[in-house]
Amino acid sequence: MPVVRWGLAAKLFATLLLLGAIAVLVTASLGYVRSRDALEEAIYNQLTGARRAKARQIETYFKTTRDELRLLASSKMVAEALRSMRDGVDELDRERPPEERRRKLTEWYGANVGPELRRIFGKDVSVDDYLPGPRSGTYLQYYYIAANPHSADRRVLLNDAGDGSKYSAAHALYHPLLRGAAGVVGFWDLMIADARDGHLVYAMLKEIDFATSLQNGPYKRSNVAAAVAHCLAASDPGTVCLEDFAPYVPSNGAPIAFMAAPIFERGAVIGALIAQLSIEEIDRVVTGDRQWSREGFGATGEAYIVGQDHKLRSGVRAFYEHPEEYFAQLAATGTPAEEIDAIRRHGTPILHQKIESRASSSALAGAEGTGRISDFDGGTVLASWGPLSIPGVKWAIVAKIDAAEAFAPIERLQRDLLLVGSLALVTVIAIGAWLARSLAGPLTELTAGVRRFAGGDYNVKVSARSRDEIGQLCSAFNAMVDEIHAKNDVIEQKNRENEQLLLNVLPAPIANRLREGELSIADGFAEVTVAFADLVGFTALSSSMPPQNLVALLNGLFTRFDVAAQELGIEKIKTVGDAYMAVCGLPNPVENHAERMVRMAIRMVHICREHALEHRVPFRLRIGINSGPVVAGVIGKSKYIYDLWGDTVNLASRMESAGLPDSIQVTSSVYEQLKDRFAFEPRGTIDVKGKGPIEVWLLRV
Repeated sequence: MPVVRWGLAAKLFATLLLLGAIAVLVTASLGYVRSRDALEEAIYNQLTGARRAKARQIETYFKTTRDELRLLASSKMVAEALRSMRDGVDELDRERPPEERRRKLTEWYGANVGPELRRIFGKDVSVDDYLPGPRSGTYLQYYYIAANPHSADRRVLLNDAGDGSKYSAAHALYHPLLRGAAGVVGFWDLMIADARDGHLVYAMLKEIDFATSLQNGPYKRSNVAAAVAHCLAASDPGTVCLEDFAPYVPSNGAPIAFMAAPIFERGAVIGALIAQLSIEEIDRVVTGDRQWSREGFGATGEAYIVGQDHKLRSGVRAFYEHPEEYFAQLAATGTPAEEIDAIRRHGTPILHQKIESRASSSALAGAEGTGRISDFDGGTVLASWGPLSIPGVKWAIVAKIDAAEAFAPIERLQRDLLLVGSLALVTVIAIGAWLARSLAGPLTELTAGVRRFAGGDYNVKVSARSRDEIGQLCSAFNAMVDEIHAKNDVIEQKNRENEQLLLNVLPAPIANRLREGELSIADGFAEVTVAFADLVGFTALSSSMPPQNLVALLNGLFTRFDVAAQELGIEKIKTVGDAYMAVCGLPNPVENHAERMVRMAIRMVHICREHALEHRVPFRLRIGINSGPVVAGVIGKSKYIYDLWGDTVNLASRMESAGLPDSIQVTSSVYEQLKDRFAFEPRGTIDVKGKGPIEVWLLRV
């Protein structure tokens, strides 16, 4: 067999061809694998971050609602409202309602409730099963629902039915107060149940559960009845009972959850205060107001919540964006027809669509995780999942994005690498020795750059030594790095702007605690000084001055106040109308907080006089100051507020409201600290609401 002898050119050509092929293959494969791994990890990190952020928002919402409900239930006003309305209900139960009134209420149910029941249940349902049982129920539902002069969504505006009953007198007194309290804390509806028989003696929205019994009435098996039953059995005033979302007939079958807190009087439970929670707030947070792309979820990503029954507690993206495709996909994946019909009939997949996936099951079992899973529509997705920490319910949250969209950049990179590799091999074959010298360097440098980039070095640059495809690839790589740099700069600038905005709203130490992830900020301070200031004559001025001029006048004055507060180390808390509230001694304690606040007050009086003279307006300033312990904390979830509470704050406010123009009225705690530094004059004893006679002093400026 003849021996084949290869010449130097052939050997060089073969060597270059082999080396070129290996170099291209290794570079492309390594870049592809590492880029894919890095991208997958980045996607999981992004999904986990989004999931945890939404989980914190939802958990904070429930905690805030729980605290507000518990605080309201412990108020004297709620207990008095329960007693008064319960007495009114007892009076009505002793009277026999006219048959005509019962007949009119039944007719109203047939015309208004019957069609809704048919829509909710998908079949004809007798309205007789939902009529209120007690005599008082017929009476109150007739006057406050059937005969209510307002439309269904405005029944809440009726304070007094005008029937002259003892109940209507109590309702006219307490309904505006309860309605205002519910509006302040953001409750969808507020109800009061009597502990004796679970009778709903009050309901703010006046739905058809009003005046019914939760023990033997038409809604005795509802989740509100369960919440009240658990609540009434409690012995701890701090108990709050939460029942998970379920379709609620009085709210037109919408998903409703209920939170109840016991009402105590003399150590005994006399009733329960119930907050009705709508699913809309949960859905808004989880879907980001249905702005998925703006939240970084791309074209297919989303987050959703499932309950212990594996049913949705928030909507899914496909339902909102592509409903017909969504329903077709449900049918194609074997979803039961009755489930699809329920989603169509109720206009929402919440509480109707069931999702049983590895992600939801693992999260409901209490585990966090990430991975590729099969979604409810049969597609493959990258997902991050975990449980939600909400006492009373067992929920899981899942954030996911379609694998095809997630790995689209890698697929493009794969095609680009194949193209570049093919061109490189053709070049090796065509120009041989020259390629060994000119191609090895750029490829090696590019390979190193790709590796460094895949390893996390985003400042890497490679030299584009030629204008061929390799040079273009180097330029594209550098452009990509530059673009990432530019985007990082924009992100950093936005972060700085957001940080500055947060510092404009909250004190720096409080803002830092929020950024570090502290969810509930509440601190007690043993000794601070609180001041309230109010413009005398501003109300009369506001009726005679154009709004723009009025706002500019007030803004200029309060801006000067802010400058003085910053110079003296005083923290402005808030402004309400023409009132200005400030505190010295928190969040960073200082020893001479009382003296600083009095000097601030003196400056404010002088500033007010100068401002009034400059703008030729007749107003003066009245200031009240008090020292003592306070509680300070952050409230709110979408608009943070740093506020103070306690008797010290209330008494400081009373000092202002009972003070004199161009004077600073202080309590004994301030006077005792500063009597040797300022020329106070005794005003004597004044009567302070809620405190009785209080001795006060004046500092005239």
